[in-house]
Amino acid sequence: MSAEGFTSAPVVVRMEAYDRSEIFGEAADPFGVDEWGLVWLPKEYHFGIRSEGRLLAHAGLLVLPLSVGGSRMDVVGLGGVAVASDRRGRGLAARVVGGALEHARTLGPEFALLFCRPDVSGLYARLGWNEVVGDVEVEQPDGPVTMPLRTMWFPLRRGSRWPEGPVRLHSRPM
Repeated sequence: MSAEGFTSAPVVVRMEAYDRSEIFGEAADPFGVDEWGLVWLPKEYHFGIRSEGRLLAHAGLLVLPLSVGGSRMDVVGLGGVAVASDRRGRGLAARVVGGALEHARTLGPEFALLFCRPDVSGLYARLGWNEVVGDVEVEQPDGPVTMPLRTMWFPLRRGSRWPEGPVRLHSRPM
């Protein structure tokens, strides 16, 4: 067995569906974001790492409409990133996010986007994500609101640079 506790490198696989209780059990606020009262979209594509019959890590994707500086484009939203608490610190988040981003590159948009708490933004920065400067508006049931979480982007094509200007997600966040 390796130092990470696996007999071989964990493999990221595409999943048809995802139930967060597989990783979190019945935790009331597993992502630590309920205090902001945001309504989130379900993901369309799911990726996971399973070992010994259990789901250890997950990441989900969804293509969403966005505008930056008044120009509209689609982005691939990354969300639902989760690692079982007893397996954290072993590179599973990097592996499952990397697997999801491989698929994201096949979907067409130039950028991936995520929202995260400030205390986990360093993990994403180490994986090559960049913080969006300025406020980001997202849709909610009562109209647009300023996203209270950090917004980060990732280039899905070599050499891509995030455009300048106000950012508005024309949907609920992922």
